[in-house]
Amino acid sequence: MKIKTITTPFMFHVFVNCYLIKAEGGYILIDTGRTAKRQTIERELVSAGCLPGKLKLIILTHGDFDHCGNAAYLRRTFRTKVAMHRDDSGMVEHGDLSWHRKKPNMIIRLLLDWLFRLNKSDRCQPDIYLNNGDSLARYGFDAKVIHLPGHSKGSIGLLTSDGELFCGDLLANVERPEIWSIMDDLEAATASVKKLTSLPIDTVYPGHGKPFLIKDLILR
Repeated sequence: MKIKTITTPFMFHVFVNCYLIKAEGGYILIDTGRTAKRQTIERELVSAGCLPGKLKLIILTHGDFDHCGNAAYLRRTFRTKVAMHRDDSGMVEHGDLSWHRKKPNMIIRLLLDWLFRLNKSDRCQPDIYLNNGDSLARYGFDAKVIHLPGHSKGSIGLLTSDGELFCGDLLANVERPEIWSIMDDLEAATASVKKLTSLPIDTVYPGHGKPFLIKDLILR
């Protein structure tokens, strides 16, 4: 399976990853990056041969703005569909980063809305809702969905038959392989990581940082 990593700046010297998968008969895009980097991401898709009509599906690992910011635009431009877990769908539909999350205090919530809220034109209702155990074979992608709550209630991972895990923001490798520092529910995240230990995983492709071997994961 051919994987193209599209990396764009996030903040504080941290980068966000999108993954373009060469699937049977077309392409799958995992996450869509920030709206501020739309031209870069679109250019990378086209340079890889992913032209309008060739993108079979956009999969969002969760609803944060840096992962879903271009979902609506890319769906229109590449004539495709958007899939994600229902528990994060309100983030994309309403642009509300705190949707279905533990509520921060009012000042922090207003700050999040001001900095990270999606514009109305960048919001969309998902076409497909993914659940734990769903197969993606119908899209030419030999992988299954794993529900991995913690960073958000509707966070998911995608595990291929070759042992490659696309984990969204459950895990990261910015300084070292570890649980991502930003968690809505640490207890749920810990349970999600424990779930991974029973699965046939080899390489992890995180939302932030470089891919790493699961055996190198550092647990706090």
